[in-house]
Amino acid sequence: MVCSSADGCRNRFAHSWSISSMTMDVKAVVEFATVTRGLSLVLQAVLNAAIPDHEADAFRPPRTEEPLYLDPVVDWLFGGLAHWDAEHFLFIAERGYLYEHNFAFFPLFPIVLRGLAETLLWPLSSWLSVRGRLILAVALGNSALFLLSVVALYALSRAVLQDRRLALLSSLLYCFTPANVFMTAGYSESLFAALTFGGLFLLEKGFTLRACLALSIATAARSNGLVNIGFLLYLPSLNAISQIRVYRATTKGRSKVLHYIWVILRLLLTSLFGTAVIALPFCAFQYYGYRTFCTPSTSLEQIHPALLTLGEQRGYRVPDENGPPPLWCMRPLPLLYSHIQDVYWDVGFLRYFELKQIPNFILAMPMATLAIMAAYAYFQANPELCLRLGLWGTGLEKPTPGFFNPKAFVYVVHSTVLLVFGTLCMHVQVLTRFMASSSPVPFWISAHLLLLNEPLLHRRKTSNPNVQLQTDPKNSFMHTPQNPILALLPHFKSCSPTTQSILGYFFSYWILGLALHCNFLPWT
Repeated sequence: MVCSSADGCRNRFAHSWSISSMTMDVKAVVEFATVTRGLSLVLQAVLNAAIPDHEADAFRPPRTEEPLYLDPVVDWLFGGLAHWDAEHFLFIAERGYLYEHNFAFFPLFPIVLRGLAETLLWPLSSWLSVRGRLILAVALGNSALFLLSVVALYALSRAVLQDRRLALLSSLLYCFTPANVFMTAGYSESLFAALTFGGLFLLEKGFTLRACLALSIATAARSNGLVNIGFLLYLPSLNAISQIRVYRATTKGRSKVLHYIWVILRLLLTSLFGTAVIALPFCAFQYYGYRTFCTPSTSLEQIHPALLTLGEQRGYRVPDENGPPPLWCMRPLPLLYSHIQDVYWDVGFLRYFELKQIPNFILAMPMATLAIMAAYAYFQANPELCLRLGLWGTGLEKPTPGFFNPKAFVYVVHSTVLLVFGTLCMHVQVLTRFMASSSPVPFWISAHLLLLNEPLLHRRKTSNPNVQLQTDPKNSFMHTPQNPILALLPHFKSCSPTTQSILGYFFSYWILGLALHCNFLPWT
């Protein structure tokens, strides 16, 4: 087709180049994520075999099914993925919600595991028990979900930051996330990240109904999916204000008033509908918990004796139609999730501020530092925009690409809210995986700092000419190599202190998590 004008040719060429560059970046990110997933699975198997398991005071339900031929092999290869909270998810996938404290773990991930075990892995049922197939489903399922999450993160980063290089570097850093072990083991972090980043990308592109569906499903994976309601309230509000601004400049009289009323009415309906849809899985799950324990239909005789004995020994409540209901059922708002966090995990405001928890605060400090730096740097760059809540200002008409883009405002606020809540009201060591699976900001600010402070990422002279990064003309963009992370590693000692700190943090937590968590040793 022949272009009708020079501008048309330029626009068509720019669009084609954008699609081509995005395809190339996605391919690079997926390849790198695949390699890191493979390395994670191999390293956890080696470290789990080399280091004896710690006798931790953790949930370890008895095995009520006889192991089959391949169970020892799967347990040797992937047994490190089934420790700590992963035991809860595997137990729920196998047995359903039996113990009261199992309800701290939301149902979507166990449903995914059981679905894989009963479909894709069903041909192995003669050689693998249900638990063996579930552990194998963890290894395969979380690897695939992580690949989906990194693609969603890249797409979201391109849409918000409008900076190809920053989006790519952020996604490559995500492949070595400090929360790596929780993205690999039997936890719901990879599933939640894929749904959250994907839902936010859809919201940025204006697909509100699809975004609501994705974010609603995310809430079925983790309770903090409720926080995503804030995006659904903010982004449509920003769009409504932009529409009102356009109508004010282009329409007059009664028509303008009708346009205003329609925009406001549509915003209210969208907000109410989206809030209800996102909160629905949480409410439904709490109702299921209420019915299970407050109006039970199960007797103790229906529970496996070994599981009943474990509950009696460890103080785990089980539903009993012949026993009295628990006290939390009598509360005006009988939320099982709040009861579990309070009684079983001692979660509450400032409860973790004890001297003995100082090591856990130190573990969380790097992630907290990144979140604080992101908020401070963004406010310093956009003070007027921040004071106006990012809803109006001169920067909105001609946004600057990069981390200080006005579109990133709500994400920085979201990250800050997670930081404050996680520090004051949660077990603080959870902050690393809590934020790494919920917010793109830790990866955006890390990539921003690397590009800002690392001379080796640019074609400019450094003090040592022997450590210039070589670029491949076929695969280079913006004068940086296709995978700048791998290109920096051989020159780690020559990198800037900022680069050494960021990469050191990411890689050390990436490896330490595999070594400690997979052997029942305390980790984040």
